Amino acid sequence: MSIEELEDQVEKLLEERDQLEEICDTLPECELDDGCETCETYKKIAEIDDKVEEIEAKIEDLMGEEEE
Repeated sequence: MSIEELEDQVEKLLEERDQLEEICDTLPECELDDGCETCETYKKIAEIDDKVEEIEAKIEDLMGEEEE
């Protein structure tokens, strides 16, 4: 997979994350102190963050290989 394809994946994930955050701000659970702990939307956001980190690590690895 090319760096460009990976960067496109990151961009799509970040867009999805932004949409989820907008939804998250309007949920009734978000008004509770421990709302994020039980919120499925928040869990999806955390999963997206993890995926973005993994892809960015792959991008860094690929960029390092290209420099050699």
